[in-house]
Formats: sequence, structure tokens, C-alpha cells
Amino acid sequence: MLVEGTSDKIALETLAERQGRDLTAEGVDVVAIGGAQAIGRYLERFRDARLTGLCDAGEEPQFRRAFDRAGMAPDFYVCEPDLEAELIRALGADRVLEVVEAHGDLAPFRTLQKQVEWRGRPVEEQLRRFMGSGGSRKTRYARYLVEALEPDQVPRPLDGLLRSIR
Repeated sequence: MLVEGTSDKIALETLAERQGRDLTAEGVDVVAIGGAQAIGRYLERFRDARLTGLCDAGEEPQFRRAFDRAGMAPDFYVCEPDLEAELIRALGADRVLEVVEAHGDLAPFRTLQKQVEWRGRPVEEQLRRFMGSGGSRKTRYARYLVEALEPDQVPRPLDGLLRSIR
């Protein structure tokens, strides 16, 4: 399973754990490729394996071209527009704010909301920006938000990817 970054890897592994699955025991490796620009190298490197992946909407054309160049049928799932937005949409802003508060980050989030460029924007946009800033916040919240999901709230790309490897 090829994913763009560490937060995608953490989200998928956390979701699999929550579903009682051990991906390693199933013979599945989740590989963070370090960005969509690396997809071609990884498709070549793992050419003999069954490959699937996860990317952000903006990277879909790059993934599609790389699969095509490798002579492989495209087999990947797309987050609209990215993993953070998928998780925020699935949980709803109020629940995400509860998670942010539970992990001691409500004050920094409120600071972001006060910044001129973020004032008045929808809270979902503010949360997405907040998740993507501040050191390891993106990777930490990948786990926290997946842990907060109810089974029927799993975003379609994550659900589809994990179902595809059963």
C-alpha cells in the first residue's frame, strides 16, 4: 500500500487496528513514499507486488500517469481534497474541536482563529489549516481523529483502501 506521507500511514494503520486487523500479519506493508512525486519510483521498486495506494485530490493526475507509465491499472483511492479534510468532514467540526480540546490544543487553535487571514473562515477550513501546521500536529491528529471515528463514519477513501486488501 503506497501512501503519500506519514500521516496517511498512521491513519490507515490506526484504522486497521481499530477494525481488529494486523496488516503485517496479512502481508500488507504500508509505505509512506514521501510525496506524490515519488510514486513512479515506488511503482518500479515494487513492480512484482500487488500495489494500491492513497493520495490527495491534487496528486491524482500524478498517480494516474505513474500507474499508466508503469503499465499498471490505476488502483488507488483519492482523498478530497486531502486526508485532514476527509477526517474533519467525517467527524464534523464540533467533534473535531472536542478532540482538539482533549489533546490540549484548543488554545493554539483559538490563536489561529484570531489571525487576520483565518478570521471569518469556516471552522472546517480553520481546523484543516491547524492540522497541517505546527510540527508533528498532522501526524498526531491522523491517529487522534481516526480513533474518534465511529465505524459508520470512516471516510470512503480509507474504507475503500482497507477493503481492497482483504
